[in-house]
Amino acid sequence: MEDDPTVFTTHSLPKDPRFLATVTNSYLGTQVYHRILHVSGVYNGARGDTHRADLPSPLNVHLVVPACQRASIEETFALDTKTGTFLHTLRGPDFLASHRIYAHRVLTHLLVSSVCIARLGSTGQPITLQLQADFTPHSDDLALQQGPDFRGARYLYGHTLVPEEPGGPQPEVHMFWTPVPLSLTLLEEEEQTWDFLTVVGGSQEEAKGQFLEASSLQRAGALYSSHVDAWGTLWEACGLDLVGPFPLRQALRGCLYYTLSALPPAGHPEPFHGLSPGGLSNGRQGECYWGHVFWDQDFWMFPSILLLDPEAARSILEYRVRTLGGALLNSKELGFQGAKFAWESATSGREVCPEEIYGTQEIHVNGAVMLAFQLYYQATQDLQLFQEAGGWDVVRAVADFWCSRVTWCVEEQNYHLREVMPPDEYHSGVNNSVYTNVITLTSLCFAVDLARDLGQPVPEQWAKVAEKIKVPFDPEKNYHPEFDGYELGEIVKQADVILLGYPVPYPLSPDVRRKNLEIYEAVTSSEGPAMSWSMFAVGWMELKEIQKAHEQLRKCFSNISEPFKVWTENADGTGTVNFLTGMGGFLQAVLFGFTGFRITRAGLTFDPTCSAEVLSMRITGVSYLGNKLCFSFSEKMVTIGVTASGQGGASPLEVELKTSGKRLPLPLGHKVSFPITAGRIQRLLS
Repeated sequence: MEDDPTVFTTHSLPKDPRFLATVTNSYLGTQVYHRILHVSGVYNGARGDTHRADLPSPLNVHLVVPACQRASIEETFALDTKTGTFLHTLRGPDFLASHRIYAHRVLTHLLVSSVCIARLGSTGQPITLQLQADFTPHSDDLALQQGPDFRGARYLYGHTLVPEEPGGPQPEVHMFWTPVPLSLTLLEEEEQTWDFLTVVGGSQEEAKGQFLEASSLQRAGALYSSHVDAWGTLWEACGLDLVGPFPLRQALRGCLYYTLSALPPAGHPEPFHGLSPGGLSNGRQGECYWGHVFWDQDFWMFPSILLLDPEAARSILEYRVRTLGGALLNSKELGFQGAKFAWESATSGREVCPEEIYGTQEIHVNGAVMLAFQLYYQATQDLQLFQEAGGWDVVRAVADFWCSRVTWCVEEQNYHLREVMPPDEYHSGVNNSVYTNVITLTSLCFAVDLARDLGQPVPEQWAKVAEKIKVPFDPEKNYHPEFDGYELGEIVKQADVILLGYPVPYPLSPDVRRKNLEIYEAVTSSEGPAMSWSMFAVGWMELKEIQKAHEQLRKCFSNISEPFKVWTENADGTGTVNFLTGMGGFLQAVLFGFTGFRITRAGLTFDPTCSAEVLSMRITGVSYLGNKLCFSFSEKMVTIGVTASGQGGASPLEVELKTSGKRLPLPLGHKVSFPITAGRIQRLLS
């Protein structure tokens, strides 16, 4: 399938098991052929020791290649992103055996391991395949005990050993699974499938109900088809492809798959517990930031999710609403007002970072949370979230924190933020990190605007701090120093200054934008995380320096491990694995870089760019004000069409072209095409 960017195929597994494919949904996650799985929101350990609780996985099953037939058997492994399925295939002279592993897209409490054996020859002899299973009903994180079998399934249940907070909840886990035999035999049939189910719930009642529902689908022969259909619906609703290099197309597909598979499906009633940098499959004690939620979710992953799946984006914001109580306590402990969202968050919202300096100084996490709320509001105008569902409480609390955290500088007659660590973690305890100060300014301006829209009183201090906060700038060199006292040429871990302009909506002249890019491109560490290169690419595309943008994008490929397109945090393969943060940056480079998309208060602006490598691009399912759009462009033309409108009547849209000012209505089912240019999708003006 070399010409299909949606299927990643190999004849051998990676030597490093960290780079095996993952199968996840919003509730369960595991690596294939791994002995543990994780359950969303289930952590064990107190404060700085809290981590995802390991649950033994019944899916750790291998098809065994018969030693006597090894030379005559063709073996393949594939991750099929179209169907959200990992597939191991053995093809012999007289049989074809396939082993599917998948996290069910509809029944999110269900993981499935399914084996199918089919005859290829005319012989009617029985065909037997051996299975190798490794399962021990024990966990270092859960007090587990075995209960009575249920409908042929084994039963294991227990609760976490140590609560995150003293006296806090210790979540229960209840797991039913169908045991795997040592071998499977196809007798006289032409083909037979065996499904092995693993169901996990937060109570016995929930787990039993989910197991019965899965068994019902199994009896109806719809277990796998319902999963495949759900993935098909998802890909129809949002997709991205381009005419360009095959590795780029595959990388984009992998990023989309791993991100979308971690999100709740439409209409999912359960609370969502956030996206950690390594996803739900990772995060056990000592690895991948222990499954905690960082600013990575709100800043690096959220924008692309919002553009393609605003319902899932809202579930991310609801996680922040639910953890607001913990954020309020974090701020109070530090001696400030309002809310300080944890640098590392689990279920309570309290700070769970093992090292105090990060939780105390990386206050820019608050700005990332606010930016996510701002983008969501501008893209959806979902007043219910802010008026009734707690969104306004978050915005107000963060604005109050910023105003209590700043210090007035008499000498400079402006506000300072002192003793902070910017996203560039090579520097701590600095004053006036330009990124942190600008994201503070952005947060406060949004809070003021939202308060007026909602008819809420606007504290005078919000606008005053936004107006008077210091934004370091060197007029002689025409660039933004990273912080007060930054010496030109100092190495930085990640170039946070270049985040001004995008994703942070801070206006810069083209000359300053270029100077920031040039200066920090030369000093950004090659050992830093993957995200910076993506943002350099966006900046260069903004300036129409497309070759420079491609140079930066190509650096990202050092973080992609074959054959299953698993990202690592660092280019040398170290750090967090299945690094959703890096994938989020890469997706933004394409979804917001090549298209020029910017979500603003006035509309969704665009300024598409093609190149010798990327000849055209098509994005389906772009969401704006309750509408779904198809946006495509080539070197010469742009085409935009509204393909669906939300229930209750979405806002009618139009396109306004920047150069001519021409306005083109966008009724449902209608397309408009025009020579490639910048413009804006906006409400239809009467």
